[in-house]
Amino acid sequence: MSEPVTIEDIYQLFRASAEEFDRRLRESDRRAEEAKLERDRSMAELKRTVERTSRAVDSLTTRWGRFVEELVEPAVLRLFQEKGIDIKEIYPRARVKREGIAMEIDILAVDDTELVLVECKSRLSKDDVDEFLEKLTRFKIAFPHYKNYQAYGAVAGIEINEGIDRYAYKKGLFVIKPNGDTVTIINDSNFQPMTW
Repeated sequence: MSEPVTIEDIYQLFRASAEEFDRRLRESDRRAEEAKLERDRSMAELKRTVERTSRAVDSLTTRWGRFVEELVEPAVLRLFQEKGIDIKEIYPRARVKREGIAMEIDILAVDDTELVLVECKSRLSKDDVDEFLEKLTRFKIAFPHYKNYQAYGAVAGIEINEGIDRYAYKKGLFVIKPNGDTVTIINDSNFQPMTW
């Protein structure tokens, strides 16, 4: 015959179960803490990798942008003189920084009463055109010494997303594209440029 179960036996069983539960809970907490530390290490490494990649992409994008500027800049005088705008001076990467205002123009081409602001992109998108149009509305605030000039806008791109050349044309911008070893303005003789 088996021995009867006492209340002490039941308490001892509960204590043993509680101790085992506590041990498993501590083990689970330890594993969770290790997993959290590993996740934190992995996230920190991922963050460092993303930062390095972002710096590399920014550097590459900047180099491509400079390449486009250097391709377009030598042709600007000729291109706009052919369009009847007698450009005399070119200012690559024209910048202004004053209280509350900061702006950079990739290429600023100026004559005595007119000027052309040229935005250069390796790949021209609708967002680029829209941002440039917004920049044109603020240009004379940032560069007040040109407030009496008639300002035109031009966008240049090695690659231009589909339909964006027409979009920029309809918005009154000159559109500059590669043509052999140089670049050309693709706007036809019916084009009426917008002025700012």
